Amino acid sequence: MRLRRPNPGPPPPPAVGAVLAEGEGVHVRLGGRSVLVGVDIVARGGEVLALVGPNGAGKSTLLAALAGDVAPGGGVVRVFGRPATEWSARELALRRAVLPQSAALSFPFTVADVVEMGRAPYGGADPDEDELAVAEAMAATEVTAFAERSFGALSGGERARVALARVLAQRAPVLLLDEPTAALDLRHQELVLRLCRQRARAGDAVVVVLHDLALAAAYAHRVAILRAGRVAADGPPAEVFEERLLSEVYDQPVEVFPHPRTGVAVVAPRRSP
Repeated sequence: MRLRRPNPGPPPPPAVGAVLAEGEGVHVRLGGRSVLVGVDIVARGGEVLALVGPNGAGKSTLLAALAGDVAPGGGVVRVFGRPATEWSARELALRRAVLPQSAALSFPFTVADVVEMGRAPYGGADPDEDELAVAEAMAATEVTAFAERSFGALSGGERARVALARVLAQRAPVLLLDEPTAALDLRHQELVLRLCRQRARAGDAVVVVLHDLALAAAYAHRVAILRAGRVAADGPPAEVFEERLLSEVYDQPVEVFPHPRTGVAVVAPRRSP
C-alpha cells in the first residue's frame, strides 16, 4: 500500500532580514554566450532589491535563475535555504511568485480569471481565502472596474496591472518582478513601487528589475548594478549610485544629485546646455 504524500502548505511568515532567495556563484550560458558569470545575490525579507543595468547586462536572466526557471550551469540558487531544484513546482509556487516582462494569453480569459490563476498553487483548499486574495489584489492594482473584460481587449498598461494582480494574489513571500513599470503611466509606476514597499513592510522579499534609476533610488532598499553578467555594485542607492560608476556601466555620462525636497538621489544624463 502506497501512502499518499500530503499536499504541502505555504511556508510560515518569514522574519524580517531572513534570506529568502539567494544565488551563489551563479553562471548561466544561453545561446553559447555567458549571460551570468559568478553572480552572488541575496534577497531578504523586508526589503526591496532593485536589479538595474544596461540592456543585455543579465538582469532578467538573474531574475529567472532566482525563480528556479533557468537552471544555472554553475553555482547554486536557493529558495528558503534549499536549492531551487529540490522543491516541487507547487512548493516553489507557494514560496515565490514571478512576473515576466510580458503576459500573453491565447484564450479569452476575463481579467478575474487571470487574477484567479495566482491561487492555483493552493488547489482550492479555502475558496473564501482565494476570493479574498483575488479581490484584494485587484483592488490594489486598480483593475476591479474591468474584472469581466477580456484580458486580450486590454491596453498594454492594463494587462501589466492585471498580471501584477495575479502575482499579488499568489501571496508568495518572494516576489520576482521583471520590469513591472515598463508599460505604465506615471501614476501607476508609482502605485506599483508603493505596492512593492508594502509587501516588503509585511516581511516579504521583493526583487524588481528596473530601468528607471529614479524609481530605484526612491523605492529600493538595496540596488544591484549589473554589467556584462556580473554585479558591479550592490548596496543602498545612496552608496552605489555614483556618477563615475554609472557613467562607466551605462557608457553614458550621468550626473547624480540629491532631490531638493526628499534628498533621494536623482540620476540624469549629462547634457550640454
